[in-house]
Amino acid sequence: MTLETDINQKCIDAVRILSAQSITNANSGHPGICLGAAPVAYTLFAEFMNFSYKNPQWENRDRFVLSAGHGSALLYSLLHLFGMGVTKEDLASFRKFGSATPGHPEHGVTAGVDASTGPLGQGIANAVGLALAETHLAAKFNRAGHYIVNHYTYALCGDGCLEEGISYEACSFAGTQKLGKLILFYDKNDISIEGDTATAFSENTAMRFAAMGWQVIEVPNANDVKKIRAAIRDAQRETGKPSVIICRSVIGFGSPLAGSAEIHGSPLSEEQLKQTKDKLNWTEEPFEVPEAVRYNCKRLADEKCKAETEWNEAFKKYSAAYPELAKEYKNYFNGFVIDGSKKFTCEKPEATRISGGKVLNDLAKSIPNLLSGSADLSPSTKTDLKGEEWFSPENRLGRNIHFGIREHAMAAICNGIALHGGLKIVCSTFFTFSDYMKGAMRMSAIMKLPVIYVLTHDGIGVGEDGPTHQPVEQLAALRATPDVSVFRPCDYSETAAAYICALTGKQPAAIVLSRQNLTQYNKGENAMKGGYIIDDCKGNPDALLIATGSEVELCAQAKTILESKGVKTRVISLPCFELFEKQTEEYRASVIPKTVKARVCVETASPLGWREYAGDCGEIIAMTSFGLSGDYKTLYKHFGFTPENIAGKATISLKK
Repeated sequence: MTLETDINQKCIDAVRILSAQSITNANSGHPGICLGAAPVAYTLFAEFMNFSYKNPQWENRDRFVLSAGHGSALLYSLLHLFGMGVTKEDLASFRKFGSATPGHPEHGVTAGVDASTGPLGQGIANAVGLALAETHLAAKFNRAGHYIVNHYTYALCGDGCLEEGISYEACSFAGTQKLGKLILFYDKNDISIEGDTATAFSENTAMRFAAMGWQVIEVPNANDVKKIRAAIRDAQRETGKPSVIICRSVIGFGSPLAGSAEIHGSPLSEEQLKQTKDKLNWTEEPFEVPEAVRYNCKRLADEKCKAETEWNEAFKKYSAAYPELAKEYKNYFNGFVIDGSKKFTCEKPEATRISGGKVLNDLAKSIPNLLSGSADLSPSTKTDLKGEEWFSPENRLGRNIHFGIREHAMAAICNGIALHGGLKIVCSTFFTFSDYMKGAMRMSAIMKLPVIYVLTHDGIGVGEDGPTHQPVEQLAALRATPDVSVFRPCDYSETAAAYICALTGKQPAAIVLSRQNLTQYNKGENAMKGGYIIDDCKGNPDALLIATGSEVELCAQAKTILESKGVKTRVISLPCFELFEKQTEEYRASVIPKTVKARVCVETASPLGWREYAGDCGEIIAMTSFGLSGDYKTLYKHFGFTPENIAGKATISLKK
């Protein structure tokens, strides 16, 4: 064994023991992948990845996504050894409240974590988005002799990630798009929580990836560093397709539970940890490593920092050669200013999905780093950018993206695009299909990524398509999700306000739009506050009619009926609950006075969440069942969404 081989092995074992020690100390975690995949992860970090511990957010660093996020201790151990700010105290507080080493990797919590992962398969899709962003930005800014956007995206997954449907969706997309700088490591140990994967996952994954247009490289023994090294080089040389490196490993390698399901998600006992240390000839104190390991990793980390220094020098030369491009590059990453004073008005009835398409295209002219895609529905969702081409292997500059009918992967890929930096992203589908991508939307919220979800065909107004296409419970589900701004605008001006809020916000937004034409009120500047008076009476109101989206005009019509009977009525549009709740109590009370108890809340969706606005005496007209097939006017009448019924409910509320 050469001196180099010896120190490499010692570093690999350091990753194993630090990870296992963290998990045992926490009495919680997943040591199996950490012990089995350590040679792959260490070789990648030590010999191939470009990053800078002096600047973990360096724009041209290689990205790494631990899709198998339960192996977080593996990543933390690597970040510790390579000086990314994870201390031995952090390792010792693994999974503890408030620590920098949470149970699954969390972007924004731990330096060096490029994506929050945990729900299996989503990390693969995030990596696809990161690779797509690199490819688009490289095409935009690179010039001969000046390659300022030039990095790889690496991801590590396990059997569980590839059992999830999202991985197939994302990998199929990546193969079609020929994302050659995407390299996926598949830690194939054939063990999951319930035992041998043969009982549930028996296909030939190599053939599956080949069929999807990937280069497939196999490493028969994950402990063979030479083969790992050669595999990564082969993957880097293949620029015409993404690469998967299938590494056959032994789960829990070196431990007395190696090769068994018991080691997947349960910590080693102190005695089992001691036996593992003995097996690996490890004699250091807990969370300590040999000085030779410390020195070697510090040397490698210092060497890697030179890449950022060289890039900074290269960018200076680029700026001198292409000053306008260099300025635009900085604007891409720092953001473009949106003119918030611009008025968006419309004079004729129009579906908000149509309005949304117009607003998006208008704003996109001043936001050149905005990309837009859909799950094969842009002719219906109206989210294609007019005059812009489609992103493809032949045209990396395209700003429109064909995601195909892959809602879950689409959302998670968009998370990756947002994580990369330099780009803004819009994606769209029918609102009812948001159920398919809810897991990824939740991760958008957890990471506070400003992904914009445009969700059209927003209720029973979809009509003839029937209950499968008529969303009922989805609004309540999204409103219940923390850190998501949910907009349901009633006209063109409110739709514009929703887009401006979404594009200037720091969290994901869902813009929920109608299929049917709606009346125009052109008072959308007030929509920035989430709720406002859209049609008022003279003096103090007797009754309040509160609605969102297409039901606002029904309330306005009901107001006419009520006022003909002497009932002073105020109509309130509430396009975004989240924004409205952030306003001062004084403002909210000026819109919805506490003294006015007669109220009717109207929305063609679940009544959940409306009682707070209806109060004890208020009535709620909402959907308590799924919809039906039929034209939307007939359905509205059948389910009680008529001006007459709203006025009648107001009369009942007044009597209370």
